[in-house]
Amino acid sequence: MYTPAQFNEANPLILRELMRQHPLAMLVTLTDEGLNANPIPLIWQDDGSTHGVLRGHVARANPLWQDFDAAVEALAIFQGPTAYISPSWYPTKAQTHKVVPTYNYATVQAHGALSVHDDSTWVRQQISDLTTQQESAFDAPWQVTDAPEDYITANVRAIVGIEIRISRLVGKWKVSQNQPANNQRGVYEALQQRDNQTMAACVHAHFKMPEEKA
Repeated sequence: MYTPAQFNEANPLILRELMRQHPLAMLVTLTDEGLNANPIPLIWQDDGSTHGVLRGHVARANPLWQDFDAAVEALAIFQGPTAYISPSWYPTKAQTHKVVPTYNYATVQAHGALSVHDDSTWVRQQISDLTTQQESAFDAPWQVTDAPEDYITANVRAIVGIEIRISRLVGKWKVSQNQPANNQRGVYEALQQRDNQTMAACVHAHFKMPEEKA
């Protein structure tokens, strides 16, 4: 991924948080027919290694777990908040008119070796972990054990676990850092007015003037 220095985000805590908040990754693998991309929910877990692991599952009918080149690392792409940025939000538009539209976004790319876990105990734990993570914000979170045991057993048989041992994480936060401070402020205020609070917070966190940081 092309990542100019000003847009590079290397803080592992920030990268993990984006993956936690946006777990539906686009998982790219190399197959006999070329590149293959599948949207797969993946959760980051600490296994004691430098970057941790990503764990998920796919339908047994999905050829992903059998048709991939184990010698080539898989790529999991996590897409965070995005926003179209209008030139009209820049105060410098009225001064020079030398402005153009762009997109702001935050994204994380995780590279690593893909392995398969065709094991009911492993899969059951993975779906329990994923469910717990996603249901934690609800007042009455659903649990895997809420469903009948025979129903869960049948569903576990129909899926296969996958794991990516992360070798490299790349984060890119393109959130108006390349703009002068007054344009950053203009973008921030416009995003707030349009109720894109997530991207507004990203822009605010990268303000050029320290006294304006939250």
